[in-house]
Amino acid sequence: MIPEKSIKSMRRQKILLARLQTITRTRYYKYQDIAFKYFGLFCTILGIAILVLFLANLIYTAGARLDWGFMTNLPSRKAAKAGIYTAWVGTLWILSLTTLIALPIGIGAGVYLEEYNKKGKLANILEINIANLAGVPSIVYGLLGLELFARFIGAGESLLTGALTLALLILPVIIVSTREALKTVPYTIREASYALGATKWQTIWNQVLPASMAGIFTGMILALSRAVGETAPLIVIGALAFVPFVPSSVFDSFTVLPIQIFNWVSRPQKEFSVNAAAAIIVLLSITFMMNGIAVYLRYRWQKKIKW
Repeated sequence: MIPEKSIKSMRRQKILLARLQTITRTRYYKYQDIAFKYFGLFCTILGIAILVLFLANLIYTAGARLDWGFMTNLPSRKAAKAGIYTAWVGTLWILSLTTLIALPIGIGAGVYLEEYNKKGKLANILEINIANLAGVPSIVYGLLGLELFARFIGAGESLLTGALTLALLILPVIIVSTREALKTVPYTIREASYALGATKWQTIWNQVLPASMAGIFTGMILALSRAVGETAPLIVIGALAFVPFVPSSVFDSFTVLPIQIFNWVSRPQKEFSVNAAAAIIVLLSITFMMNGIAVYLRYRWQKKIKW
C-alpha cells in the first residue's frame, strides 16, 4: 500500500507541473503575440516607406513639369510642349459614363440578389460566377468589349465603348460590395418596417438602402479607382495614344491618362519620361481624391446611421 502522504505529494507535484506548463504556454503565446505585433508594424512601416519614396521620386522628377500649361496643352511630338489636356478630359468622360452605367445596374443587381432572390442552386451558381468574374483579367473584358460593343453594336472606338467595357469590368465589384453592405443592416430594421405596414420595396428604399449607403458608395468608388487605372481593355478596344482634340460626344475617339503615360514611357527620350512622371502624379491625385471621398462618405453615413 502506498502511504497517504506519498499520494498527496504526488498530487501536489502533478498540480504544480500543470501550473508550470500553463504558465509556460501563456508566456509563449504572449511572446508570440508581441512578435507578430511588431512584425506587422514593421511590414506596415516598410510598405508606407516604399510608397513615400516612390512618391518623393516622382515629385522630384516631375515637380518642375507640373504647371498649368502641362494641364491645358494638347499632346505634341515635342516633350516640352506636350500636355495632358485631352487625356485627363477623356478620363473624366470615361469615369462619368462608367458611373452612370455601372452604378444603377450594380446596385440593382445587388439588391435583387440579396433581398429578392430565393436561395437555391441557381442563386448559388450566380453568386459563384459573380465572385469569379471579379477576378477575371481586365484584358478579357477588353476582348469582350471589342467584339460586343465596338463590332456587334457598332459603337466603334468611342467613349461609349470604353465606358461600357469598364462598366462590365467593375460590375462584379459593385454587386459584391452592395450585397455585403446590405448584409450589415440588422434584420430587426426590416421587421420593424414590416410591422408598421410598409411593403418590401418601401422597406428597402426608405430603411435598408439609406443604412447601407456608406458601404455601397465606398465599394463603388474603390471600383472606379480600379477602372481609372486600367489600360489593357481600353487599348484592346482601340483607344488612341495620340488624340489632338477633346471629345465632344460619347461617339468620339478618346484617350485616357494611363494610355498617355504608356505612350510616353515607351519613348526613348528622357524628356517624355519626365512627362510620364508628371502624368502619374495627376493620375495618383485623382485616385487619392476618389479614395478620400469614399472615406468621407463612409464616416458621414456611419455617423448619421446609428443603431
